[in-house]
Amino acid sequence: QVQLVESGGGFVQAGDSLRLSCEASGLTFSRFGMGWFRQPPGQRREFVAAISWPTGLTYYADSVKGRFTISRDNAKSTMYLQMNSLKPEDTAAYICAADADPERVGVRRRADHWGQGTQVTVSS
Repeated sequence: QVQLVESGGGFVQAGDSLRLSCEASGLTFSRFGMGWFRQPPGQRREFVAAISWPTGLTYYADSVKGRFTISRDNAKSTMYLQMNSLKPEDTAAYICAADADPERVGVRRRADHWGQGTQVTVSS
């Protein structure tokens, strides 16, 4: 059974940084495409970033390019999202996603496995 557990969310001021983590279990992590989505209050879930393997290709939503960096540590079965220069509009529940197709998360913005999410709140 695939489990994805996010951590690292919190309440920050505009301009601050946060690093989110997603620890995966129940899957061969190195063979899965991984990604982050977010769901702002009262809105639909939206794509944030993805990373494939073994190519290591990364994909970003236009709204976070240049501010967010996605990475993964296959030895720890963990994915990260470094978020810099946070803005109030980044406020959302950030959700980890995984898919056995290494490119599906980044290219099609879809995934078969989801975490519960970690809340990020950015105050102006």
